[in-house]
Amino acid sequence: MPEKMLNFTETKEDELRRVRAALLNILEDTEEARREAVRERNKTMAIIENLTDGIFLLNNKNEVEIISPLVLDFFKKKKEEIIGKNIVDLFDNEELKEFKELLIDSKKGRINKVTKKEISIGQRMDIEVYTVFLEEGQEEGGVLIILHDVTRDKLIERMKTEFVSIAAHQLRTPLSAIKWTLRMVIDGETGDITSEQKELLEKTYVSNERMISLINDLLNVSKIEEGRFLYKQEMASLEEIVSIVVDSSQELLKMKKMKISFDRPKQILPQVNIDKEKMELVVQNLLENAVKYTPEGGEINISLEKDKNDIVFKIKDTGVGIPEVQKERIFTKFFRGDNVIRMETEGSGLGLYTTKNIVDAHNGKIWFDSEEGKGTTFVFSIPIPNQSIDQ
Repeated sequence: MPEKMLNFTETKEDELRRVRAALLNILEDTEEARREAVRERNKTMAIIENLTDGIFLLNNKNEVEIISPLVLDFFKKKKEEIIGKNIVDLFDNEELKEFKELLIDSKKGRINKVTKKEISIGQRMDIEVYTVFLEEGQEEGGVLIILHDVTRDKLIERMKTEFVSIAAHQLRTPLSAIKWTLRMVIDGETGDITSEQKELLEKTYVSNERMISLINDLLNVSKIEEGRFLYKQEMASLEEIVSIVVDSSQELLKMKKMKISFDRPKQILPQVNIDKEKMELVVQNLLENAVKYTPEGGEINISLEKDKNDIVFKIKDTGVGIPEVQKERIFTKFFRGDNVIRMETEGSGLGLYTTKNIVDAHNGKIWFDSEEGKGTTFVFSIPIPNQSIDQ
């Protein structure tokens, strides 16, 4: 009996030792996990503290939990004045009004989803805003707001635009003088010239015209970037504008032995509020591209129709098409596809950039569908003012 009691006591002690050892291991693991969590948190905070972008993290009550230094400059506040505060309470000056309207849905009391929206903070800062929603299971886990400072980029962009505008204006005057002088000599107003001299002067005149066209493109770009491209908007017929451009392009079409068809709408279309001169430039750019990049004997089809609350223009060609890898760049400045450069060396790469900005300025949309070697279709739509919708 005593021997059995002794064995039982030893068994209990062994078990207690094992339990204690296990608990010590758990405590050591927990402590190590805590230390690792602290290290990771310190790393994360070090990264945040040295970010060039401004970020602040909101919990699911829209209270600020984490911020980076740029946010302090953004709000013009100290850290302790921001941490723990509801984001709505931080917009206490007029300078941040536009940012508040962008970020917060006041009716629903929640943060808006924002992707690369550019706004100005008074005269001191230009920023791009992003919001990232964090999810925890089925419940909203907070929002990460990212502020990317583009003040310097915008300043450089404005300086470049001003330089282009000044240079273009300075170049246009002497080029115009050269143009009219050449025209006078070619027309024999300064005396007789030989056929060889006339041929050389004609080539010089054409080159000068190309230079003037490039200067005009550059001036259009500078006006677009300065936000002063549309001068006079009025109610007008888009069909009339398309007809004028098609009629004026007949000689060019005959030279390339191309067929063009204009599917006119079966009923009178509502008028739209447009800058007629700029809209004519849009149609002209699209038609000239179709002609330029379609081989001789090709076909071009133009159509115009009403689709719900828009007037939709479509131009389809049987040209060289746009390479798949270059489609996303088609509306950017100075871009020309590799295949079109090989067949047509002349061109500034500004036509479609200008076209898109004109359509955008009219609250319209522009898109395209293309397959290399088979042709391209460009489409743009212009909204019909409510009072003009013909149901």
